[in-house]
Amino acid sequence: MTPFPQFRVSPVCLSVLVLGCALSAPAARAATPAPAPAAAPAARASCSALLQHNFLRLQDEQPQSLCQYSGKVVVVVNTASFCSFTPQYEGLEALYAKYKDKGLVVLGFPSNDFSQETGSNKQIADFCENTFGVKFPMFTKSSVAGKDANPLFKQLAAKTDTPPRWNFYKYVIARDGLSVVGFNSLASPSSRQFVKEIEKQLAVQ
Repeated sequence: MTPFPQFRVSPVCLSVLVLGCALSAPAARAATPAPAPAAAPAARASCSALLQHNFLRLQDEQPQSLCQYSGKVVVVVNTASFCSFTPQYEGLEALYAKYKDKGLVVLGFPSNDFSQETGSNKQIADFCENTFGVKFPMFTKSSVAGKDANPLFKQLAAKTDTPPRWNFYKYVIARDGLSVVGFNSLASPSSRQFVKEIEKQLAVQ
C-alpha cells in the first residue's frame, strides 16, 4: 500500500492559521444580529400613568391607547347629549380646531351618570357629528364618577380632589402627563381662565 504523503507545515504558516481562527470566531459571533428589544414596553415607559389606559372609540368601538396622546396637552371632558351644557360641544370642537396643530387634543367621554345620556354609542356618535360637527376623539359611554368610574376619571379625581359633579367637567393635563387642573361645568370652552390655562400648557415644550 502506498503511504499517504506527509505534509509539513512551517511554524510561520501554523501561526497564521491559529491567528486567523482566533480572529474569525469573534467576527462570526458579531455577525449574528442581537434580538431587537420589544417596542411596546419602551413606548409604555414613555407614557405617563394617567394615559396608560385603553378605551373603545365611540364611532366603531375599536380599542384605542391613550398613550398615543403622550406629549400633548390633553383636555378630558365628560359629556352628555341632553344637558343644558351640551352646546359646549361646539366650543370644545372650536378649541380643538384652533389649537390641535400646536399640540392640543380634546378627549370626550359620554356618561349617563347624571341621567342625561341615555342613547346608544351609535346614537351618541351620530348626534355629536350631525349636531355639532365633533371631530375630536370620543370614546364609548362609561361611568365617570363614584366607585364605578372608569380608571382615568378615578385618577383625575384623585389628582385634583375634584370628581365630576355634573356633565362637562374638564381636566387639563400638561404635556408631561403629571400635572392636572380641573374646571367645573360652568367654565365654558371659551372662558378666559380655561383658555389661559391651555395656552400656558401649550407654551411648555
